[in-house]
Amino acid sequence: MAEPARRIDRIDTTARFTTAEVDALNARFAGMPTRAMLAAVLAEGLAGRIAAVSSFGAESAVLLHLLASIDPAVPVLFLDTGKHFPETLAYRDQLARRLGLTQLITLTPDAAVLAARDENGLRWSYDPDGCCELRKVQPLAGALAGFDATFTGRKGFQSASRAGLTRFELDTTDSAGRLKVNPLADWSNDQIQAYFAATGLPPHPLVAQGYPSIGCSPCTSKVAPGEDPRSGRWKGWDKTECGIHVDGGADDLPPGYDPAF
Repeated sequence: MAEPARRIDRIDTTARFTTAEVDALNARFAGMPTRAMLAAVLAEGLAGRIAAVSSFGAESAVLLHLLASIDPAVPVLFLDTGKHFPETLAYRDQLARRLGLTQLITLTPDAAVLAARDENGLRWSYDPDGCCELRKVQPLAGALAGFDATFTGRKGFQSASRAGLTRFELDTTDSAGRLKVNPLADWSNDQIQAYFAATGLPPHPLVAQGYPSIGCSPCTSKVAPGEDPRSGRWKGWDKTECGIHVDGGADDLPPGYDPAF
């Protein structure tokens, strides 16, 4: 008798989520209070394996507090680029203790890649996109291989490029079809400040010094009253995002890209 044909193992490479599923989630949770929405997403596993991506910046404490009040074991991914303000690193540690975050995961750039492509640490000064690629996009892309979705702290009021942001969207930075959940998408700045006041959350120490949006120290400037909160990011460059929220962000630069200047 002939032996049965060997079963071929197949790897499922289909996208995790579809546009229709995203639309259904936005419809289901339209108008629902943010905390109730978060509780349902986590309790029902609607987003699969999910982690929060946090910069521990000016407004990060709000989303982290909401998540910690539901499940402090939600993984929180922090990209330590090696270029952060010392105040940001101290604030990260302060919030982690205050909120009882039990799965704070710090991601760092590959040392060999930095040695080869940013040996003097000055790439930010002539190629900010390339610097973000090495220090943010690549480390996060590797970490997200183990997740189906992410929570972000993005809000529609922060900049023109974020206006109209929805609570649920497809993550188009690669072809995996992950879900991106933006719980604070429709929050106003007044709501953010009211939440800080109501909960007694500590503010980032640089906010009082004129930094309403805080990233890496070389590429973050103070913002004048009335200006776009993110206008102090990459001032002087035609750049508004670090790359982790940009379509095809991990693929924008060709393999081995290195400027000649």
